[in-house]
Amino acid sequence: MKTLRLVPAGTKFDFIGKRFIAMALSAFLVVASLGLYTTKGLNLGIDFLGGIMLEIKTKGPADLGNLRGKVGGLGLGDVSLQEFGTPDVVLLRVQRQEGGDNAQQVAVGKIKAAIGDQVVEYRRTELVGPTVGAELQESAIWAVIAAIGAILMYIWFRFEWQFGVGAVVALTHDVITTIGLFSLISLEFNLATVAAVLTIAGYSINDTVVVYDRVRENLRKYKKMPLPDVFNQSINETLSRTVMTSVTTLLALVALFIFGGEVIRGFTIALIWGVIIGTYSSVALAVPLLLYLNVHRGDEPTGAKEVTA
Repeated sequence: MKTLRLVPAGTKFDFIGKRFIAMALSAFLVVASLGLYTTKGLNLGIDFLGGIMLEIKTKGPADLGNLRGKVGGLGLGDVSLQEFGTPDVVLLRVQRQEGGDNAQQVAVGKIKAAIGDQVVEYRRTELVGPTVGAELQESAIWAVIAAIGAILMYIWFRFEWQFGVGAVVALTHDVITTIGLFSLISLEFNLATVAAVLTIAGYSINDTVVVYDRVRENLRKYKKMPLPDVFNQSINETLSRTVMTSVTTLLALVALFIFGGEVIRGFTIALIWGVIIGTYSSVALAVPLLLYLNVHRGDEPTGAKEVTA
């Protein structure tokens, strides 16, 4: 039986020689993502903003204009409607009403009364308070920071601090560009997306550790080989495994994207992007960064400073 290889054996692509192109691309993506986040922001879900959300199924293709007019005329504040997977399913969001839970329940009653004869089924009704939403935002931020910090400590303990810094820079790049993607396409950013971001962090660091393992092994094996050559050889030796893992993961994620429905659409998009950008950063960013971090060669007492490539 022949072994399936997506990357030919013995590849000798000069990743290190092309590092300036990769770094320029990464810098552009990060700056653009931060710019989008600052100017456009995120389409935060009800998990973070608080308010009322109803998922409804109509008798036929939904008339969003008619529904918006009926709900908007109730004086409940900002109203958002969008098709949710199929033309007869609508996701309706209304801002948090002044008052306690009773005020939210009254608002839900008004909405149902206004659109009642058009609806076949109320599939979901969610009420989230502003305090809970703010707490969830804070918890989500701390969860991501804690994950990155834990990864830094793990890589530092397993390798050296230089590897930890390189891994965290690449990982932060992946997280920021994922947020930028959600800002660009105005996809709802909710707790499921935060879970996807943390999953991306785990996937990306796993890929990076595999390449770093080979780098450390080759640093000790080839004492006289220039660092750029060591790094290129390490990346090329693990490239087949990296690409195969990413492609098989993407196959499952694309199937989820096509057949999983709208409920997990944002989660799946985040993971697909995360696999792609995580693979890229592990190969084109995490390893080349080591050139500038004074990496040690095995038992050598000083870092290698001869890199001129």
